[in-house]
Amino acid sequence: MADHTRFGPAGVPERFKKLIDKISDVPKLLYAEGLDAFEYPAVRWGQKPQIRKESAELLGLRAQENDVILSVHGSYYLNLCGKKEIVEASKRRIIACVQAAQWMNAYVMVFHPGFYGKLEKGTALKKCIKELEDVVDSIETLGIKDVFLGPETMGKQSQIGSLEEIITICETVKQTHLVIDWGHLHARGKGTFRSENDVCSILNTVEQRLGTKAVRNMHCHFSKIEFTEKGERRHHILGNNNYGPDFKILSELIAEYKMHPVIICETPLLDYDAIEMRDILKSTLNW
Repeated sequence: MADHTRFGPAGVPERFKKLIDKISDVPKLLYAEGLDAFEYPAVRWGQKPQIRKESAELLGLRAQENDVILSVHGSYYLNLCGKKEIVEASKRRIIACVQAAQWMNAYVMVFHPGFYGKLEKGTALKKCIKELEDVVDSIETLGIKDVFLGPETMGKQSQIGSLEEIITICETVKQTHLVIDWGHLHARGKGTFRSENDVCSILNTVEQRLGTKAVRNMHCHFSKIEFTEKGERRHHILGNNNYGPDFKILSELIAEYKMHPVIICETPLLDYDAIEMRDILKSTLNW
């Protein structure tokens, strides 16, 4: 868990790619920029870890040396509400990502739970919870106890991932950790976050349902986001004022609620905008 608010990119920033020989070089570059979080992208993985154990362990070591907290974003190819063969493959992908997360000492493996498909929303959620409980049993059998499963709030109406659904998963399934994607929720609600009260309602709900520790230790994704009637369309840079949400609103409430979340930047300017968010919060807190 973070001991203060941390910022970092979702994946390797474009300008790093010419500077690194291997993934374990990333934490040192982040440290040099004053960033202290990194979400490793396992988004196109199959049903086995696609990083060597030695490479993952070296990434974890370099992250520790440079005070960078690690998380993993799991495979996009997941649907815990699909046909049996799709669900079983999804569970194997989740387990593969969690195994790699353990190797690199990442504290949470973020994932997208799936799609409603032809199921009613309540039925889809129940199925998702059942399959996740099975995943947790498998993880425990492997002796993995120090990596959380991080179900993420989602931006499209077709996806399991409303705030209510993600909180319910976290209330029900052990070894889970809340992941709030503020851009996704903004898009899902067709422009939900326009004021401090809008954001406060989310924080208050989380605190009432999951407790003060959960609201103070959120794992967050943030970007400006474009949306349609169906929800999320695309991510935009922090400086694009045509789209929301506004990070300044969240920064005020991070201070007010005494939060210390991990905030992962998902804009097209991964590290630049992570730095800008950090500086906005510093200004808010008068660091």
